[in-house]
Amino acid sequence: MHPSGSCKCLHCAEFFVPDARNRRRQRYCVKPACRKVSKAASQQAWRQKPENAEYFRGCDNVARVRAWRQAHPGYWRRKGPKRSLALQEISKPQPPDNAPPAAQDDALALQDLFRAQPPVLLGLIAQFTGCALQEDIAAMTRTLHSRGRAVLGIDVPGSAYAKTPPQPTTSAARAVAV
Repeated sequence: MHPSGSCKCLHCAEFFVPDARNRRRQRYCVKPACRKVSKAASQQAWRQKPENAEYFRGCDNVARVRAWRQAHPGYWRRKGPKRSLALQEISKPQPPDNAPPAAQDDALALQDLFRAQPPVLLGLIAQFTGCALQEDIAAMTRTLHSRGRAVLGIDVPGSAYAKTPPQPTTSAARAVAV
């Protein structure tokens, strides 16, 4: 092995980093040609062992192969292309609702809202809230805008911070009859 942890491929003679699980025995790189040579060398080494010399010959081995083929009929036949199944269940199509189409939102998109704000204001809001997420800053910006309009006396319908018009101080009991 090379000091850098790489090995030299026995087929292409290029250095490669062996798989960590097989570091001591891997002699070939992962290129297709090298893998093919590795497989051929492995098979040749297996066939050269004395106990494997007659593995596929003789009456005993023929009977063993015949028994296996009977137990596994159709194993060697080429099958058609497998259907790939989705990882989710196929849902039945549902009829569309008769609901009216959703109304267009005339509000600015979140990105457009952010581009319109000065960076100092965005930084202050992020510092004030302790969060830099756009959605949180947008919610805080809307709240601060509503409060600011309420302070200035600008009517903001539906806002909890809008000023209510002053109530008349005269009561109905003191009113002059007409």
